[in-house]
Amino acid sequence: MKVLANDGVSQSGIEALEKKGFEVLTTTVAQDQLVDYINKNEISVLLVRSATKVRTDIIDNCPSLKIIGRGGVGMDNIDVAYAREKGLHVINTPAASSGSVAELVFAHLYGGVRFLHDSNRNMPLDGDSKFKNLKKAYGSGIELRGKTLGVIGIGRIGQATAKIAIGVGMKVIAYDPFIEEIEIPLDFFDGQSLKFKIKTVSKEEVLKSSDFFTLHVPAQKEYVIGKSEIEQMKEGAGIINAARGGVIDEVALVEALENGKLGFAGLDVYENEPNPAIKVLMNTKISLTPHIGAATGEAQDRIGQELAEQIIKILN
Repeated sequence: MKVLANDGVSQSGIEALEKKGFEVLTTTVAQDQLVDYINKNEISVLLVRSATKVRTDIIDNCPSLKIIGRGGVGMDNIDVAYAREKGLHVINTPAASSGSVAELVFAHLYGGVRFLHDSNRNMPLDGDSKFKNLKKAYGSGIELRGKTLGVIGIGRIGQATAKIAIGVGMKVIAYDPFIEEIEIPLDFFDGQSLKFKIKTVSKEEVLKSSDFFTLHVPAQKEYVIGKSEIEQMKEGAGIINAARGGVIDEVALVEALENGKLGFAGLDVYENEPNPAIKVLMNTKISLTPHIGAATGEAQDRIGQELAEQIIKILN
């Protein structure tokens, strides 16, 4: 049987599938050519990340397809319910990239409180001629230790982020309409382990009490953070979105950064991805990455291996 990894898959995943007799194709096929390619090559498994969309045209017109796999958590680029209604298996890897995304959140957080994103823009330009000026401009950083992190969406990735926050010495409060309480284990290098219980609170409580915010929610029809939510935040708060584009109103975000209501933001995802708004890209208070939350070697290995295990279990 043939597997098409249209957005790529790790070598470890390829090897696991090939050992079980699967042929893995890693050709990147254009969206409008997918149906013809799948049918011509009698593809049984289509693996995607976030780039390829699997809609009704593919589901209805590719009779050889048995499995659609998403390397990652969110499956908003797949018509999941429709595919399952048509008898296809739809799989994903919800836990594989949690740690990688959480670490990126803290990369943005640390960069934001110490102005690293802007310093790295300006040091190459003016570091030799305006060193003292830049030192003064970036000399008012703050520490994360002792501050409060508001986690909006305390699922797997939210919990992985909370683990780091607790380790840093932050207080964690969380809002999640589907979870009332969680227990977060912290495992240390010497074998010790501690458990921390977090009871979720109202969204309003998180908004008014947090120094920094991190979003870990699926794609939404409405903004999770818009102008009214920003107005409830502390002056100078920071916000990170490594979840999905469109959960933050970017117009309201830029306005709040420009008028000083918010101190900084970190974005890995965007409303108009893959063509982010110029005002977002050019704002000196926004730390920017190009949707790389799960893009670590370790996460991609875990994703490939988990997908392979599920495919083998289903088809063998």
